[in-house]
Amino acid sequence: MNHVIISPTDTEAARRKEVMERILECVHQNVTIKLPVFDPSLDRPSDDYALLSIGLEPNQFSGTVGDYRYQFEGEEDLLHLIVTRDDMGELDARAGQEVAEFVLKGMPQALVWMRQGERSQHFYFGHDELINHLIL
Repeated sequence: MNHVIISPTDTEAARRKEVMERILECVHQNVTIKLPVFDPSLDRPSDDYALLSIGLEPNQFSGTVGDYRYQFEGEEDLLHLIVTRDDMGELDARAGQEVAEFVLKGMPQALVWMRQGERSQHFYFGHDELINHLIL
């Protein structure tokens, strides 16, 4: 029996759709998806962990679902999805995977590489796979 960790609201589902439409547009136009520029007035780097504060402020490639945040960035031939907790606490592996499944709806799990961390999880997948499989 699988325990459901997240239950997206209509607002969270609408935001996910906006973010994913924007990402698909960038992929089609060959525009690199970049992390937000560091702003010391908005971001507070973690003393212990890198990247936890990236995307804390809303930006065009991020969203939230329940107690979790997600942030995208593009690499040469891959897209990178970062999942963290809103409170920057420890992230259960299943919770991170469930957030990724919500955000990447339709992507076969076999095509997504995961790097698990204690406070963040990172998911990598090909641009072309997103175009071929994503369900908006």
